[in-house]
Amino acid sequence: RGHANRQRVPVASGQFGMASYYKHGQLVASGGRFNPGAMTAAHPTLPFGTRVRVTHLASGRTVEVRITDRGPFIAGRILDLSKAAADFIGLTASGVARVSMTILGR
Repeated sequence: RGHANRQRVPVASGQFGMASYYKHGQLVASGGRFNPGAMTAAHPTLPFGTRVRVTHLASGRTVEVRITDRGPFIAGRILDLSKAAADFIGLTASGVARVSMTILGR
């Protein structure tokens, strides 16, 4: 029964999982070039332009990012943050951290 209730929650809203970050300049799926200094992230399915609040569960720090790319493509990871967003919440030291993610809208 509990599992059925979770399926009614909108995709990725209040989702918990692992996040990593990326910093290399490449093209992003939404068009344009990746900017490691922008507050952006990659998510497998959320529409481009969706705003998401990400909380680093160990530090309690939060950042708001905009989805501009697809990824991550590693099982168990829910987001790839830009280097700037990862720095802001203290994720770059470990490279990967447990986070919560809340959809804010577009």
